[in-house]
Amino acid sequence: MGSNTRIIFVALFMCLSAVVMAEDPYLFFEWNVTYGTIAPLGVPKQGILINGQFPGPKINCTSNNNIVINVFNHLDEPFLLTWAGIQQRKNSWQDGTPGTMCPILPGKNYTYRFQVKDQIGSYIYFPTTGLQRAAGGMGMLQVHSRDLIPVPFDNPADEYALLVGDWYNKGHKTLKSILDSGRSIGRPDGIQINGHSNKVGDIAAKPLFTMDAGKTYRYRVCNVGMRLSVNFRIQGHTMKLVEMEGSHTVQNVYDSLDLHVGQCMSVLVTADQAPKDYYFVVSSRFHKKVLSSVAIIRYTNSNGPASLEIPPPPPENSVGIAWSINQFRSFRWNLTASAARPNPQGSYHYGKINITRTIKIVNSRYFVDGKLRFGINGVSHVDKETPLKLAEYYGMADKVFTYDLVKDEPTNDNKVVLAPSVVNATFRNYVEIIFENHEKTIQTWHLDGYSFFAVAIEPGRWSPEKRKNYNLLDAVSRHTIQVYPNSWAAVMTTLDNAGMWNLRSDMRERAYLGQQFYFSVLSPALSLRDEYNIPPTQELCGIVNGLPKAPLYS
Repeated sequence: MGSNTRIIFVALFMCLSAVVMAEDPYLFFEWNVTYGTIAPLGVPKQGILINGQFPGPKINCTSNNNIVINVFNHLDEPFLLTWAGIQQRKNSWQDGTPGTMCPILPGKNYTYRFQVKDQIGSYIYFPTTGLQRAAGGMGMLQVHSRDLIPVPFDNPADEYALLVGDWYNKGHKTLKSILDSGRSIGRPDGIQINGHSNKVGDIAAKPLFTMDAGKTYRYRVCNVGMRLSVNFRIQGHTMKLVEMEGSHTVQNVYDSLDLHVGQCMSVLVTADQAPKDYYFVVSSRFHKKVLSSVAIIRYTNSNGPASLEIPPPPPENSVGIAWSINQFRSFRWNLTASAARPNPQGSYHYGKINITRTIKIVNSRYFVDGKLRFGINGVSHVDKETPLKLAEYYGMADKVFTYDLVKDEPTNDNKVVLAPSVVNATFRNYVEIIFENHEKTIQTWHLDGYSFFAVAIEPGRWSPEKRKNYNLLDAVSRHTIQVYPNSWAAVMTTLDNAGMWNLRSDMRERAYLGQQFYFSVLSPALSLRDEYNIPPTQELCGIVNGLPKAPLYS
């Protein structure tokens, strides 16, 4: 082989290698969704299992991995999964909400394909059809940093995932029928921790996790409940907060942490106490009756049971709200840490961007023909047979919904409209969203497709002069925000992810009865640069059923 030939061969090889290496790794999963009997509180009921498990399989992946999950629905009802907090860039087709996708029908399967692009952190998946979240079908999705991106703490000895939250002993179909009849599902029956509930002193309880003395462990904790905020703590140990909903945080140390519905946190815990058993404690917050559950954490050389004296919960009532607000204010973005990309988290100076639109959201409850409904600014969302995203994509939006029923400012009357709710948004606008809670119960809100900067929470009513109290330097970038009773919260985000994205109450009863809407974020260019075409395997239903899946973008 001559020298020129060798040069050409090497050049071709390098080009081919570059093409092969350019695509990020793929992870493939096959999930079978079935019914099964579960009893987190000791009362058997019909649960929803994934591959026979509750909680469902844990997805361990790395930033930029491509995730492919083939989901087979063996239930007797439609099924959908959403990937809460995963910012599927340009791909609301896979978001897993009734407004964006047709459900997976009984006996059918659907393959989700999405990329955890430039993300790290702790996330959850759960069903969005009906009240299925009350039956299980949920799990954790852990996105690790790539090797070339330094993490602002030493590698832990191990990582432990905890899905905690309130639990109803009634079946999910019964709960749905209660809501459909116009009544509330009421208060939960207890608290579960990874599908179990134990009381202090329960000698039959088995250890949930073990720790070696002297080593440090990462606990990823997510609240997957239906309505209750919780507080978690570990007997005899402090917790160092290091990550929250995909962002590294300033590493403050806490005795206990409030965790609201839909939220996830990562804490580091060092096994620096006497070698014995200790309780991981979870108790409800801002609830008339305190519900609690414990799990055992055991030192590998344990020589005794856990003490029956557990750490108390934080103060309740108005003092408790002040305590929790102060804790929220202590959460800060770690500006010196790397992000999921090779640049510092704090390189995005969000506080210097001019606000182009302010949307003030007030949550409300109504009774329509004697039936309970919830809404936003006088509109109670209703799902349709045709997903809103599909109707818009095929130019049939006017046959399914009307844009902008929800106004940027709430009205003072108590009227409510029951209809599909879609708010038009300008691509790449920088938006301020104010959540104002006039009720006596705490609320939690979630926005799909984006992270936002949680810049303020305060008691009372919001007004423009309140902006002087915003944290415009190091507010944590996250995707959920709690709003305390008779309080408000403010977030900021750039609507730069084209698609249709769900903003909803994370209290499932409220979302099911209308407390949600969708942002329609269309790119003026209608280009693949900004949004993917409809996947060729996408299911069609409603008025678009049978239409060709020809690409509309180029």
